[in-house]
Amino acid sequence: MSLTESIIEKISKDGPLSFHDFMEMCLYHPGSGYYTSRKIRIGEKGDYYTSPHFSVLFGQLMAKQIEEMWKLMDKEPFTIVEYGAGPATLCRDILISLKKNDPLYHGLRYCIIEKSEAMREEEKKILPEKVSWYHRIEDIPDLTGCVLSNELIDNFAVHQVLMDEQLMEVFVDYQNGFIELLRPASAELKNYLSQLNVILPKGFRTELNLQAIDWIHDVAASLKKGFLLTIDYGYPSSQMYSEQRSGGTLMCYYRHTINENPFQHIGEQDITAHVNFSAIAHWGSIYGLQCSGFTNQAHFLQALGLAADLKKKETEIPLADHREMEKLIYTFLMDLGTKLKVLIQQKGMDGARLSGLQFARPFV
Repeated sequence: MSLTESIIEKISKDGPLSFHDFMEMCLYHPGSGYYTSRKIRIGEKGDYYTSPHFSVLFGQLMAKQIEEMWKLMDKEPFTIVEYGAGPATLCRDILISLKKNDPLYHGLRYCIIEKSEAMREEEKKILPEKVSWYHRIEDIPDLTGCVLSNELIDNFAVHQVLMDEQLMEVFVDYQNGFIELLRPASAELKNYLSQLNVILPKGFRTELNLQAIDWIHDVAASLKKGFLLTIDYGYPSSQMYSEQRSGGTLMCYYRHTINENPFQHIGEQDITAHVNFSAIAHWGSIYGLQCSGFTNQAHFLQALGLAADLKKKETEIPLADHREMEKLIYTFLMDLGTKLKVLIQQKGMDGARLSGLQFARPFV
């Protein structure tokens, strides 16, 4: 039975699905969801690119920030937890860089939280020592260090809502094709907006990521001391709910093309929704995490020395490869660099200041 048939069967049996449950099945249905199948997702043969794919410089600069965190934590044994390592490019590049620091590397643990057995198998083929795999962050003992989330939260299943006379939630039914219908939103969804002091105008459609609240709770509860570094597509509330995004931020990626139709290519396309960083900071504070700073990826990498590294790399490569260097500069500083945002939160660090946040700006 195909994934589409499984979804249709569930609707026939249980009635219309919330968009959240529909998206959850599309992405994570055992064996046939987008993230649980053996489909190649990242790179030329996949559907999209991520920053680590373009250059080892990304992982090297992340390692530089992690090394500073380790120093701020009195050079104690350090644990890195990465959610959803994918092809493990970032993990590999970070470990190669950190191996040059013997005291840090000696006491280092690198833990990957990966639910997909297929992805675990692929990751184990290329990763060196120091790496272990877990299904949940709660299973990692004595967690002090850095929790790393790179383009993770935008792939959590979201609830879609539309403000009419009252807040309505989008459900998915099937009648010779998938169709949408509206039902009054739950108190939990209304509370999400109320907590953030957001009032949606009539006709405004958006996504609410309740799963991100559960995630930040689990991270905050498991992290004894250290940092949470979140990189993702998204905005603070002031931009997330601005008039220009009155139709929401849901996007689908299929073979390097973008569309807004989640009801096609079921299980074969990625479905994403932008992250509300104000929500991550708000609930993080409730659960014991202090906001260290918020910036975009370009400013974050520049603060860590991207310009100097690029200049050095330029002198080391043949003239014929300089066009590729220009592409790299555009990607890190203008394209992904401005679209991706960086939020760092800390616990038990007494307001420690990080170099990567030199150009951080307050939420507006």
